Amino acid sequence: MIQGFITELRRGTLTLAVLSCLSGAQYGYSLLQEIEGKGVRIEANTLYPLLRRLESQGLLESAWDTGQSRPRKYYRLNNKGVAILERLKEEWRRMSREMDKILREDGTWSN
Repeated sequence: MIQGFITELRRGTLTLAVLSCLSGAQYGYSLLQEIEGKGVRIEANTLYPLLRRLESQGLLESAWDTGQSRPRKYYRLNNKGVAILERLKEEWRRMSREMDKILREDGTWSN
C-alpha cells in the first residue's frame, strides 16, 4: 500500500530532477547515470517515457547523433523548458519550506 504513495510523491520530483540535469545536451543513458550519481533512483523505463512526454510538451528539443557506431538521441532544454524549470525550482523551494514547517510542528520531523 505504501509503495503507491511513494510512487506518487516521487513522480513530480523526478520531472524536476530530469529538467535540472538537462542544462546541456545529454542522451538518455548519460542522463540516467548523472541522476543516479546524484543519489536519485530512476529506472530507464521511467526516464525514457518522461523524456518523450517533456519533449511533446514543448520543454525539450532532441536531435539524433549518428556519427558514432551507435546512434544516440540527445535531449536539451529549450527556452520554454528553462523558464518552466526556473518556475518549478521556485515552487519546490516554497513547498519545501511549507512542508518542513508542517512536519516540524506536528512532531513527525526529527531533523
